[in-house]
Amino acid sequence: MSTALLVIGAVGLAWALGGGELLHRRCPVGHWYIAGYPVAALRVWFTWRKIAALNGLTVTKRPPRALIGDVMIKGEALRPITPRISIPRVTRLGLTVSVRLFPGQTPAVYRAAADAFVHAWRVHAVRVTSPERGLVLLTALGSDPLARPGLAVAPDALLSALVGIRESGRAWVVDLMEVPHWLITGATRSGKSTLLARMITRLAPQRVALVGIDCKGGMELGLFTPRLSALATSRREAVAVLGALLIEMQQRMRLCRSHTARSVWELPVKLRPIPVVVIVDELAELYLSDGTRDGRAEAEQCSTMLLRLAQLGAALGMHLVVAGQRVGSDLGPGVTALRAQLGGRICHRVNDPGTAEMTLGDLDKDAVAVAQTITPEEQGVAVCTGAEGGWERARSHRLTPEEATDTAARYAAVTPDIPTLTRALLQYQKGEQA
Repeated sequence: MSTALLVIGAVGLAWALGGGELLHRRCPVGHWYIAGYPVAALRVWFTWRKIAALNGLTVTKRPPRALIGDVMIKGEALRPITPRISIPRVTRLGLTVSVRLFPGQTPAVYRAAADAFVHAWRVHAVRVTSPERGLVLLTALGSDPLARPGLAVAPDALLSALVGIRESGRAWVVDLMEVPHWLITGATRSGKSTLLARMITRLAPQRVALVGIDCKGGMELGLFTPRLSALATSRREAVAVLGALLIEMQQRMRLCRSHTARSVWELPVKLRPIPVVVIVDELAELYLSDGTRDGRAEAEQCSTMLLRLAQLGAALGMHLVVAGQRVGSDLGPGVTALRAQLGGRICHRVNDPGTAEMTLGDLDKDAVAVAQTITPEEQGVAVCTGAEGGWERARSHRLTPEEATDTAARYAAVTPDIPTLTRALLQYQKGEQA
């Protein structure tokens, strides 16, 4: 017994002298399991009744008014009933608590009380979701995993790119096999271009054709020129590239039809065409017109071809990743139609609420509100959706221009040749020279 007490005392002394802080810095997950979760779970359990009473989460079966003789008495409802909570369940960097709603209650009152939960439980943040009707899930985060986003681990797979880490501590993976098309929005210096670059570097070693459309003269995607099967740096060149991709798409349709396949993934491996990922940086440059007849015609062509690619490309191994600072309806009805086809959504810090609404509003209103709280200091932080549904905050890994150019040069030999693209670019260059 005395030996056990000595051991416990020694451990407690070491912890008090800085062992706990060292463990927190070196291994935050281990620190959370050993010390963070037990303390936070006790706080949840012992403060729940008071938090519920102070934030209007309780209900009563007795009305707040009563008739005594001819006199109506009003006042506070007596005997409030506190919602029951589950035992706090530990997660990798936090804990979860489920709450069964009373009849007539909505998750909105719990979302309004999220800040109260944070202060009472002394955690970094509390996310409120409703996985099913009548149930609310409170997810508390003991610390911010996005503050020091380390390199997460994820299995390598075709058309899958590990780009960062999610707020839950899981790897942030953009999987084009599960979600074929993606929309990425963000203001200048929000991390949008870094995310695109990280995605390209993860796709570069794979047997995938990468096509870039960067109407800012190729300032962003030009770093990856050796690894790109084609790069359009103007809207006129983008029209030629998109036209060639539609011809390629029609050829793949005929191939699938001749083999009674509903997608290229049902074709024999020897006949299966190489997947194509089209990356568009600064979408507005394709839609804005200079007012001339040719300018309007080019903008309409880009709008139509991008929409066709999004509608039909998934089954044919052709994927679309579109990025821009704005995706508002002021760019034209074509943008709204295109947005509806882009199932994956990523929203960084934006300059106007309309862009956040256009990016996430049709999926989850709460995600829109959270996206608007991202600060300029949180570069790379975004609200993202996934194939499993729902939304989550995430942060992409940083990437230097030197790392981008090195990756493009290292995998230049992997770059596949798409004959339709090669012919279209040659014809465009001849037309420009003429």
